[in-house]
Amino acid sequence: MPRIVAVAFQDETSPEIESVVDEVEWLRVGQLAKLIKAFANRDVRHCVMAGQIAPKNLFEFRPDLKTAAMLFRLKERNAHTIFGAIGDELAKGGVELIEAIPWLGQAMPGPNFQFGPKLTKQQREDINLGYRLAKDVSRLEVGQTVVVKEGTVLAVEGFEGTDACLRRGGELAGSKGGGVAVKVAKENHDMRFDIPCIGKLTLESCAASKIAVLAVESSKTILLEREEVESLSHANGITLTTVAT
Repeated sequence: MPRIVAVAFQDETSPEIESVVDEVEWLRVGQLAKLIKAFANRDVRHCVMAGQIAPKNLFEFRPDLKTAAMLFRLKERNAHTIFGAIGDELAKGGVELIEAIPWLGQAMPGPNFQFGPKLTKQQREDINLGYRLAKDVSRLEVGQTVVVKEGTVLAVEGFEGTDACLRRGGELAGSKGGGVAVKVAKENHDMRFDIPCIGKLTLESCAASKIAVLAVESSKTILLEREEVESLSHANGITLTTVAT
């Protein structure tokens, strides 16, 4: 009989995961050998990544010997190189890391999706500018989000993450706000991990920063807590829309 086994990470994964799977193995971030062993002992042959590891933990964890050896081989350390290397190590252990997209369904908005007010001509122009810049920035492995206003770039996401980028962009937009944020996937994004994701907290960050528009890449972004997001969008006059690739 099919069973769902989860490997969860202490101080990262919500304990609620125990209510939606058959079995959970709790590990510390960086225990790659135990992760592979947890799957191998249960004859798991396929796995998907869900959720996130806080960016700061790329520098604040205690790696086991397998993880330390993996990191030593990496010339560059970012989400894609690290998670890609983890996928390679899983494969050596007989476990294939696969895309979660077949199970996401309506959680990934497609073309012509929109919540909130109608876009102005200037906002459409800012979205086009932001999309082009965000694609270039993501290609350089810097970040995946930019905030612009009336043709001026206010903030580019770095290691701090999307919410901090939104706050920084909002601060620079002036007392009236009105920034336009654009979040994209990388070119040739490996959809097995680090898929762009927004949710209630993202809209709350937009509201607190007086961001007027949040545009995400069509069919390549996970939308969590859809009803709450829609409510926050209308209540705060924030336009949430997609950009077709």
